[in-house]
Amino acid sequence: MTKKQKKTLRCILGSTVLFAVVWAVTALASLPPWWEFLLYLLPYALIGWDILWKAVRNIKNGQVFDENFLMALATIGAFGCGEYREGVAVMLFYQVGELFQSVAVSRSRTSIAQLMDIRPESANVERDGQVVTVDPEEVAVDEIIVIRAGERVPLDGTVVEGASALDTAALTGESMPRDVATGDEVVSGCVNLSGLLRVKVSRPFGQSTVAKILDLVENSAAKKAKAEHFITKFARYYTPAVVLCAVALAVLPPLVGLGTWRTWVLRALNFLVVSCPCALVISIPLSFFGGIGGASRQGILVKGGNYLEALAKADTVVFDKTGTLTQGRFAVTEVSPVGMSEQELLELAAQAEQFSTHPIARSILTAWGGTPDRDRVAQVEELAGRGLRVQVDDKTVLAGNERLMTENGIVLPEQPAAPGTVIYLALEGQYAGRLVIADQLKPGAKEAIQALKAAGVGRTVMLTGDSEAAGQAAAQELGLDQVYAQLLPGDKVDRVEALLKEKAPGRTLVYVGDGINDAPVLSRADVGVAMGAMGSDAAIEAADVVLMDDDLKKLSRAVAIARKTMTIVKENTIFAIGVKLAVLALSAAGLVGLWWAVFADVGVSVIAILNASRMLKAY
Repeated sequence: MTKKQKKTLRCILGSTVLFAVVWAVTALASLPPWWEFLLYLLPYALIGWDILWKAVRNIKNGQVFDENFLMALATIGAFGCGEYREGVAVMLFYQVGELFQSVAVSRSRTSIAQLMDIRPESANVERDGQVVTVDPEEVAVDEIIVIRAGERVPLDGTVVEGASALDTAALTGESMPRDVATGDEVVSGCVNLSGLLRVKVSRPFGQSTVAKILDLVENSAAKKAKAEHFITKFARYYTPAVVLCAVALAVLPPLVGLGTWRTWVLRALNFLVVSCPCALVISIPLSFFGGIGGASRQGILVKGGNYLEALAKADTVVFDKTGTLTQGRFAVTEVSPVGMSEQELLELAAQAEQFSTHPIARSILTAWGGTPDRDRVAQVEELAGRGLRVQVDDKTVLAGNERLMTENGIVLPEQPAAPGTVIYLALEGQYAGRLVIADQLKPGAKEAIQALKAAGVGRTVMLTGDSEAAGQAAAQELGLDQVYAQLLPGDKVDRVEALLKEKAPGRTLVYVGDGINDAPVLSRADVGVAMGAMGSDAAIEAADVVLMDDDLKKLSRAVAIARKTMTIVKENTIFAIGVKLAVLALSAAGLVGLWWAVFADVGVSVIAILNASRMLKAY
């Protein structure tokens, strides 16, 4: 508890004891009314002076209709009607509810603060042959920093010396350490678990991964969901309306002879106590705050409550293919030789492609597994857009696409369309076979699609620039509903526009991409989700939701968190408004007193806050 909360608790305990003593004295002794007034004024002043002061201060600043004004008016009115005991009790229970509320909010903020406590306090930088400790903001790009075991990585950079394991849990939510060695990139916020690392800084602290993440979390509360905006507007008009209703309830019935002034003033005071909108004003933002915190704990950064609300309505999820559903690494998936063995065809292709740095050439060399002999290869001729012609062991080898074969009079046999890039080979003018190179699906991608459908997502779509055969093969293996292939970047935007028009009213479209070349589509979708974004500037800037690692299964987890958050928001809204309207009606009819009014205010607030706090420990 904070110092302020401890002070409030002492005040509550002291006023409770004093209230009990005064109650006992007035019950046992017959005292004049003005003595009772003075005695009950003591615990009232002790427990309520700060509420009265806030009410006066806010009135001076033009903020009249708030909970402080309502409580001050209700309790002073109770004293004016001679209901001293009820006046003190209302203020006492209100302060208990406020303390409970303050502790709940503080704990939620502490939970988020501990979760995102990834800002490094200092950096050890090498200067003039010595290691000096400075603030991370004072370290320049290209300087060398030293990270010892147990220390947090202060800035993004590249390892120039050393090997270690990094704890990335604060960024990705994953408990498995990540091994790094010389040449590997490291991002700020991770914890060095074992060896000593020397790292060359690649960007200043203000542009580092940890700074961007902290900025996202700190500013997420500024982007309110529609439910939060509704509650804000509701409280703005609701409170003045109930004050006017209370005034009418106190004045009109006595004027027409329906009862005494004291009776109707007390009913109006009950009405005021019940009307405090604390349960909604606190519990709804707390629910979204808890949802964002629960997602962050899983390595899922949500930029605001509005995106959490939109994610809960996800009905169509559109995926980019390369780097999102696939690993972005090519591998040979088919070897179809003619007149030779598979290994001989792979060797022939590897010898021909050994001088190329293209990922497809690298995948052929990996599949062969041998070491190319440069002395066997001569006269390497690259043919733009077609492939290459080389001499291997003094024999002419052609390696390339169908166009290259046609130009050289090579007749290709009838074969089914291949799900990937096809490399045809010819030896001395004769067709020798083909290799199919395709991107590999990410482990767990199929399970992630199944989890989304189990969560209620109605439609899954893949957009890709690959061939129709490659797209259909991947979609069939993953269990996707639709696939659109051979798309240029601009075509993806057009396709998403069409899908947005097709979605059901009140539902949202989510686009999932790698965040590097999908920025236009990420921005156009209702919710843009970036994959594999640890250290990716483009992803953090363009997306509304950032998955801090490559685990596609976290998307369904994000949807589940969003939907649970909205369920709690709806529960609190219906419960709080329903109870208050019921007790307001009973108060106006004179069927309940101030004690029920206290429950409708403080009790409902406590229950709603407890319900909202479930999001803090849900995930």
